[in-house]
Amino acid sequence: MEVASRSGEAQRVVAAPTGRLVVSPIPDPECALELSLVIPTLNEGENIRAFLDAVRRNLDAAQPGGYEVIVVDDDSADRTWEIAAAMMPAFPELRVVRRQNEAGLAVAVIRGWQVARGRLLGTINADFQHPPEVLPRLVERAPGADLVVATRHADGGGLGDWGWLRRAASWGATQISRWLLPEVFTRVSDPMSGCYLVRRAAIEGVELRPLGYKSLMEILVRGRVGEIHECGYEMRRRVHGESKVRALHPVQYVRHVFRLRAARGRERS
Repeated sequence: MEVASRSGEAQRVVAAPTGRLVVSPIPDPECALELSLVIPTLNEGENIRAFLDAVRRNLDAAQPGGYEVIVVDDDSADRTWEIAAAMMPAFPELRVVRRQNEAGLAVAVIRGWQVARGRLLGTINADFQHPPEVLPRLVERAPGADLVVATRHADGGGLGDWGWLRRAASWGATQISRWLLPEVFTRVSDPMSGCYLVRRAAIEGVELRPLGYKSLMEILVRGRVGEIHECGYEMRRRVHGESKVRALHPVQYVRHVFRLRAARGRERS
């Protein structure tokens, strides 16, 4: 699929992979990059240009010449994928994937990793609630780690100006997970974080089966994750657009936690 940019140059938008959610080894290790950062989007047209500019500034400083950014868009009504693709002539590290007939933020992240060429695989949301300025610190703490997590609950992190209702919902979700998957919470202070880097070798060949919008717990339970580092950040308020968290997401979250608990039980038996 090709999209005409403002300069008139056609830019290729890649169709998302289908089938099992398995990340393969890098086909040609000699062409591997150090980092592939996936940005899942849905109707982020108001944010995407500024966000990609900020990501580029930070990664140019932290990983010059050794990264790619992959926008995985869920066929947005506001054509976020097209807006992102128009930036490709001036942003050669950028790739755009348009995902159709499939849903789920966590699945979108994994679809991006399936087309990625990096030894490190990462994700960050495009709504500025994860500040792009955290990326250099994640990269800095990656050596020697299988996983580097941007956390709201340690290392100077925080929930910013979250209201009491959102804080209560987050606390409740945390207690459910802490009760059902206590081993996850002994390893990571913020297992519901949506911003992290994972070494490709820790998940390649593993079938991932996330539900809803949380992918980190899936990796912690099913992946081969050894050393973990953390990096604190302050959660920000969304300025443009609407939150993707809907009424169905808490139900999916609870189902996902029970599914992971069952998987952990089978692994131990």
